[in-house]
Amino acid sequence: MRPLTPEETKVLFEKLSKYIGDNIKLLIDRDDGVYCFRLHKERVYYVSEKIMKLAATIQKDNLVSFGTCFGKFTKTKKFRLHITALDFLAPYCQHKIWCKPNAEQQFLYGHHVMKSGLGRITENTGKYQGVVLYSMTDLPIGFGVAAKATEDCRHADPLNIIAFHQADIGEYIRSEDTLT
Repeated sequence: MRPLTPEETKVLFEKLSKYIGDNIKLLIDRDDGVYCFRLHKERVYYVSEKIMKLAATIQKDNLVSFGTCFGKFTKTKKFRLHITALDFLAPYCQHKIWCKPNAEQQFLYGHHVMKSGLGRITENTGKYQGVVLYSMTDLPIGFGVAAKATEDCRHADPLNIIAFHQADIGEYIRSEDTLT
């Protein structure tokens, strides 16, 4: 377990700012204490300083996990967000897309969101902007990247892709057989 290097921090914050903008500082300085990001086995964990100090007493080889895994760095040093970060990103997200029930099910199976499944979209969502996807009952179901800006969505064909799939809450079930 170690702090992130300046390069890793920059890559992580660029990815997070795609979804939550300047609200990153709200993740660090919270009412219930100070939180930080730590790297362990190429995975980035979001953890309170109190728990981090307790985890530091455990040998590195024996430490499996601590805090919440936000994602991991690939071999090419790009950062991939995991679905476990959704609970922390959803309250601070700037751009949202609400899916109709049929599109919600397709999204949970790992498919992109089409215009025909679009319930609502926040104003001023830009093309290739990070978005959090919600069900029509305001339950966060995953995150992705907007394939079209809000203005383009209004005039799009029903079979056009509106949001590219990144991660969804159905991943736990789909990847159950690969976990050992």
